[in-house]
This record gives sequence, structure tokens and C-alpha cells, in this order.
Amino acid sequence: MCDLLDPPPPAEKKLSRMKKLRRTLSESFGRLALKKDDSGFDEICVTKMSTRNCQGMDSVIKPLDTIPEDKKVRVQRTQSTFDPFEKPNNQVKRVHSENNACINFKTSSTGKESPKIRRHSSPSSPTSPKFGKADSYEKLEKLGEGSYATVYKGKSKVNGKLVALKVIRLQEEEGTPFTAIREASLLKGLKHANIVLLHDIIHTKETLTLVFEFVHTDLCQYMDKYPGGLHPDNVKLFLFQLLRGLSYIHQRFILHRDLKPQNLLISDTGELKLADFGLARAKSVPSHTYSNEVVTLWYRPPDVLLGSTEYSTCLDMWGVGCIFVEMIQGVAAFPGMKDIQDQLERIFLVLGTPNEESWPGVHSLPHFKPDRFTQYSAKNLRQAWNKLSYVNHAEDLASKLLQCFPKNRLSAQAALSHEYFSDLPPRLWELTDMSSIFSVPNVRLQAEAGESLKVFGKNNIYGKGLSNIKH
Repeated sequence: MCDLLDPPPPAEKKLSRMKKLRRTLSESFGRLALKKDDSGFDEICVTKMSTRNCQGMDSVIKPLDTIPEDKKVRVQRTQSTFDPFEKPNNQVKRVHSENNACINFKTSSTGKESPKIRRHSSPSSPTSPKFGKADSYEKLEKLGEGSYATVYKGKSKVNGKLVALKVIRLQEEEGTPFTAIREASLLKGLKHANIVLLHDIIHTKETLTLVFEFVHTDLCQYMDKYPGGLHPDNVKLFLFQLLRGLSYIHQRFILHRDLKPQNLLISDTGELKLADFGLARAKSVPSHTYSNEVVTLWYRPPDVLLGSTEYSTCLDMWGVGCIFVEMIQGVAAFPGMKDIQDQLERIFLVLGTPNEESWPGVHSLPHFKPDRFTQYSAKNLRQAWNKLSYVNHAEDLASKLLQCFPKNRLSAQAALSHEYFSDLPPRLWELTDMSSIFSVPNVRLQAEAGESLKVFGKNNIYGKGLSNIKH
């Protein structure tokens, strides 16, 4: 609604001035040509500079600066307002910019001087759902809660798709948790079929919400559903996807640093996606010193357990080896029950207690004390995990991943070329980053032993209920 700039005059003078103003504006409107916009409504454009005409206009209203002082009005910047010269129910939408104001109205079929005005809504209206707005997502149910964040299943009002809402609580004294900042900043630049997709980021005074694609369950719950080890073909496809995602981030000098089955999401089509980048780091070159308080204990490599803070992508590859064994055998490779000492003992029992010959530099690590560890000799992995011998080349690949000396571990890219994967379709190595392996003909998950393809339990990380993995 427009307000007069001058002090309010007496009632009689005010009425007279209003009549004059109405007549002036009516004459101006009458000189305008009408322009159709894409929505089918007619549009009037009031230009601020007389040299900038709207297309299809035969004449232009005088710039606001040239209106006599007693006629000058100021525009109230609202999304919609009432026209004082029309009936109360006739509303006009004013869209303002630096140099012009446009008024949309419906053409009068009777040709009257002052046409009937109606509200016109558009996708760009502030009332429409938009990305980056909290009210653009509907919370459906709580899926889990951690020390600083709560995860909800949600639905986007923008496109109707299911999403996972990771709501991070902000403390005025502590600010935004560094893990949330790190996760958001890294995921914004990662686009890959085997990495969970970050759709949106919403920031308010109280919360920071990360909006992810909705994924039904994780590898931990999948393995819990099928104790005793997974179908060998499914292990191969899951491992291939894990290595594919890791190779992508490692080529970009990013370390995940928290690989474990709970952080590997499984979609209803069988796609594996790397998630939870809260501990991830962009690795500097040359090598940098990092914290040794990373990776869940069971999947933490011996060099980090011994206090090493200088590591590279080999940190993640140890976790890959542990997860590989767990998928095949059905139990964790090194399930430490007490502390770091116990975890190291379990590792050395299978791989042998290290020395300077097998691991150059091990004696210089902060927590390595030779007299603290029982001296074990290395064993064949099949002696610890017999099911590795059931699958061609599985033991060899596992042994090249589970190396105590970090530099001896296979890289993700090299692991993808291992003979273990030789029976997979060659097209898998030609896929673009955003292409799923299941887009290749004949690539599909197999039914697990004694079960149909119903794989999802009641307490999934991002959802509930049973779903079928499609062939």
C-alpha cells in the first residue's frame, strides 16, 4: 500500500488531493500498452529510467523523480497489497527491483480504464518451497540421535522426494561443531554414485541441518540380518563399490578416517554409499600430522593404535580389509573387547608381532614397547578366517589390505584391478562417477542363504519396514 510522503493535510484537502492523484494515475495507466507474460496475465512495467522501455510498450510513465512534489508517493515494499482505487478484494502484487516495478493484472474484457486486479502466484514466490529453507522439508519420524545431532526421515516439499535430515544442535558458547562444518564442506564437492549425496544445507540460529538423500539401511544392519557371512557375489559387489567410492575421494586427497559398516549405507537397489564424513580430512601435500584418535577401535590400523599421526590413504585401506573379512566370515576381524592393548594383541596374533625388519620404523612409534607384546609369528589368513579359502583370490586380496606396515597396503585404485574382481563385467571399470554399477546388465545382488531378497530390518538408519532389492 502506498503512503504519502508529505505531512497529512486537512480532511477536505486530503480528499481533493486523493481525487487528483487518482485521476493522474488513471490517465497514466490508460496510456500504457499491455504485455503478456508467460503465465497468461497482462503485465504493466513502470520504468525508472525513461530510456529503458518494456517490450511492447508504446509510451512510458514519467519517472518517479519528475512527479510534482505534492503528487510524489513512496512504494511500500510488500509482496502483495490492496489498490486503494479498486474494490477491497482486488489485490495487486508488486515485484520491485533496482530500476523498475512491475504490476501484474488481468485484462478487462470490457475495456474499462482501470482493470480488475488479481493476485498472481509464481514458483519464485516466497510462499513457494525453496531449497535452503527449513519449512521446505517435512519431518516424518526420528531415526536416531547422537551426541550432537538427530537424524530424521523427511520429505522434500520442493520435489516430493524422501530425504534424511541430520539436525545438528548449535550451542551459543561452543558454536557449530567442527565435525559438521567439515562434513558439509567436504560433501558439497563430492558427486559420486557410491558417496551419499548432500542435497541441501539449512542454517538457523539454533540448528544446522544437512539434507541427505534417503538411504534405507547400512552394511552393519545388513550383516546382522544375515549372520554367518554374506553371499560371496554380494560381498564382491559391495567391496567393489566401497573401493570405487574410496578411489574417488583419495584421488581428491580426502581421507575418510572412520570406515566401519555403520558408515556404509545400502540403498534399496543394493548401492553402497560412503557416509558420515565428520572425521574426514583433506590431506595436505606434503604429509601432515593428524590426530591418532580416529577410526572406531575394531577398524583402526596398528600404526594409528601405536600412536602414529603421520598417515595417508593407507589409513582407510586397513578398514577396507577389516570390512572385507567381516562380510565373508560373518564376524568382525579384530573385535577388541578391552582397550588398545587388547586390540593390538588380536592383530598381532594373526599378522605377527612387528619388528624393524617387517615394519621399518616401528620402534620409533610412541606406544610401541617390544616387551609389552607377546611375540607371535604371522599365519595364513585362512587359518583365522576359513571362509576366505572358499572364494578365488579372496585371501590374497585380504592379505594385501591387512598389512601392518602402512606402505605395504594396496591402494583403492590398485585393489579395483585385483584378480578377485576378474569375473565382473569389464563395463564396470568404464562407468562415469555418477553411474551405478547396477546400470550394467546382469549385475545384481543375489538372495542370501535361506532368505528372499527382503533385507531391511525394522530399525534402519534412515527408514523402517522391509524393502526388496530389485534384480
